[in-house]
Amino acid sequence: MSVGENSLQVVFGSGQVGRALAAHLARLGLPVRVVSRHRVVGLPHVVGWRGADATDPDAASDAAQGASVIYQCLNAPYTKWAELFPPLQRGVLAAAERTGALLVTLENLYGYGPTDGVPLTEDLPLAATTVKGRTRATMTQELLTARDAGRVHIAIGRASDFFGAGVTESTLGKRVFANALAGRRADFIGNPDLAHTYSYVPDIATGLATLGTEDRAIDGVWHLPGPETVTTRQILDLVADEIGHPVGIRSVSKLAVRALGLVNPMMRALVEMAYEFDEPFVLDTSKFRATFGGAGTPLPTAIAATVDGYRNKAITTALPTDSPNHIISQRKASRR
Repeated sequence: MSVGENSLQVVFGSGQVGRALAAHLARLGLPVRVVSRHRVVGLPHVVGWRGADATDPDAASDAAQGASVIYQCLNAPYTKWAELFPPLQRGVLAAAERTGALLVTLENLYGYGPTDGVPLTEDLPLAATTVKGRTRATMTQELLTARDAGRVHIAIGRASDFFGAGVTESTLGKRVFANALAGRRADFIGNPDLAHTYSYVPDIATGLATLGTEDRAIDGVWHLPGPETVTTRQILDLVADEIGHPVGIRSVSKLAVRALGLVNPMMRALVEMAYEFDEPFVLDTSKFRATFGGAGTPLPTAIAATVDGYRNKAITTALPTDSPNHIISQRKASRR
């Protein structure tokens, strides 16, 4: 299944990773098509676009016609993740089966569940204890079942919490970078002094492209390399170096998040994943690096680029009134 220069790469999803992946594949000289519900602004001119609802297997298959490799970079609203995400994957899986394309799927780490701080490796069982974690494990099993039945070839790439220019709705998103640039404290759930792996979007895109263009990746599960793992507090120190002033932390306890979840759907969705920040959360990427070589972007470089991205796009406006951290801030203010 070697990928030649005329092999069409079809990327489902036009979020941060989908756009970065499409641009990276185009730079490799490969023909690329992005598939999404709505037309994408800002794609490289050499990248094509097709509109389709991926939950419709027929529409997804039509949009992927001619593909040699299909990349699944879709996501669903966090508060309805368990309900809406599986149908998206099933539509893309059907497209891969019908076209005969290799299916490269981006996954997070929810399926593993808590590990008591043991580094995450690809051979760990999918022993999730949360709703979203069990959903992810079930979605993974659907892919593996299709592979084992000979219906499709797959490559699964897993990454941790995203960050990068333009990544806003993430633990290491606007509540850290935008707040810091605006002189506010960074909002953070859990213990900032524990080691925690964060994945840089350009590295995720590079890793997925490797899985789609390397025969050795086929039918495997791979942890995608990224910057070195440090504590969140050390990351904030790097942010402070870039913006020229200290960055404080406004730590939100799990109990407070749970209480806010009684009235706010986003907080209810967040609280079950809080274990990731109550124990060391380290992604082991040695299998990928030993097989394909290369490494992630050095953390200071990635942080500097992310700060520049926020600064250039002026993403420093006040948080919307329905955001989780606005609610937290208002709750704290009412106690003063």
